[in-house]
Amino acid sequence: MAAPSQQRILVGIDGSDSSKEALRTGDRIARSLGARLTALMFWQGPPVYEGWETVDPNNPPAGTEDVLRATVEDVFGGEVPEHVSAELVHGRPAARLVEESENALMLVLGRRGHGGMRGSALGSVSNACIAHAHCPVLVVRH
Repeated sequence: MAAPSQQRILVGIDGSDSSKEALRTGDRIARSLGARLTALMFWQGPPVYEGWETVDPNNPPAGTEDVLRATVEDVFGGEVPEHVSAELVHGRPAARLVEESENALMLVLGRRGHGGMRGSALGSVSNACIAHAHCPVLVVRH
């Protein structure tokens, strides 16, 4: 097992209130274990044309980094703890979270984010991670 400072708790975020609660919960767990906390926000997209311009699929859409930053600031205020990092990752959220879970102590997710159907108990990302993650998954109810 890795030394505590090398262990990490992953949190999938999308800017929703549910993902903010997951980030708060992940932070409490990481602090109690002396682990790092990594917040991951995802973006995806094939090359598309907007008018006469091509949108680069290798760069996140405008505003995505702002949502990531605002989510982290909302949870931690102006002082982001040293053990916390936030990353913008290209790819489908469920698939990438399952992949990243191979090197995590735990994966923490909100019950459901911005997408999907309002009446469903869990979102599609939470469902996929519960079924396929390589580490324990905690789904936080907001």
